[in-house]
Amino acid sequence: MTETAFGDVVPWRDGGGPAGPGFQFSADGHVHAAGVEDPRARSRSISPGFFAALGVPIIAGRDFNALDNQDNNEEPVVIVSETVARRMFPNQDAINRHVYWTDPVLQFFPGTDLEKSRLVAPHRIIGVMADIDDEHVVPQPTPTIYSSFDQGAIFGGRLFIHTAANPYALVPSVTRIIRDMSANQPVERAATLEDIRAEVLTPDRLNSLVFGVFAAVALAIAVVGVAGVLAFSVSARTREFGIRLALGSEPQQLLKGVIAEGTVMAGAGVLAGAAFGFVLARLAGKYFLDVKMPAALPVLVSAFVLMAVAVIASVLPAARAARIDVMQALRSE
Repeated sequence: MTETAFGDVVPWRDGGGPAGPGFQFSADGHVHAAGVEDPRARSRSISPGFFAALGVPIIAGRDFNALDNQDNNEEPVVIVSETVARRMFPNQDAINRHVYWTDPVLQFFPGTDLEKSRLVAPHRIIGVMADIDDEHVVPQPTPTIYSSFDQGAIFGGRLFIHTAANPYALVPSVTRIIRDMSANQPVERAATLEDIRAEVLTPDRLNSLVFGVFAAVALAIAVVGVAGVLAFSVSARTREFGIRLALGSEPQQLLKGVIAEGTVMAGAGVLAGAAFGFVLARLAGKYFLDVKMPAALPVLVSAFVLMAVAVIASVLPAARAARIDVMQALRSE
């Protein structure tokens, strides 16, 4: 083991954590506007070495140490995420400035008056670290304020271990050490962050696979449909093509004509599908909030792929039209 630390939230697995969407807070120099809520930040309790265990850099200042909050009369300290520092202290150094919680819900937290007063008292910033989005696999700017395990309310602890060895090989020995310290302490759901991420992504990957299969089937049907319609059209126009060839038309002209016909057919289908999809998405969005309009780039790429496939599907019937024998075509009914 190279680094060990405690935290109250396992990234991605614990969702919003004990504080949900976060608490309202303020900072030195922040003006509270009438009728406007203070910004919100997530509250996290961690031990010294937490950022090193997760491999997250401290941008400015320092980490917690054993001397922080040793005496309850000392000024409480916190570490803030880069988003908090930029928002509350733009173009300024956030170190040694203060943040404090203003959320009215904090008055309902259990504890003594002293604990409450320390919870909402100004906290001096000793460090600024890179954002950690422990809720979303695709990271977003995340206002977070980190307090030491030695202060504030703790809703549970998670042990983080950074090691170069096989992480799962450490589980029995770590479990034994914890049980020696507290026989009734549960040790469960040991996992690497990589495995947790894979577990969280499993439903999305399954959905992507299922919809990908349906998309491939739909594309195959479209290809077969375009090729089939064009092949039937070429067969029905065999005599026409023979007459055109007899009158001096070049085979390349027939080839281009059939491909153009397939392209027009595919273009009309793409436009109709896009219009129908737009109307359907707008209608579904009224009843399902998670339904969103796709970005322009995926739509354009999909249209390009469909058009390219339609052109490719037109090549075989077009090549057949260009190779028609004039005498056989003229004799055909």
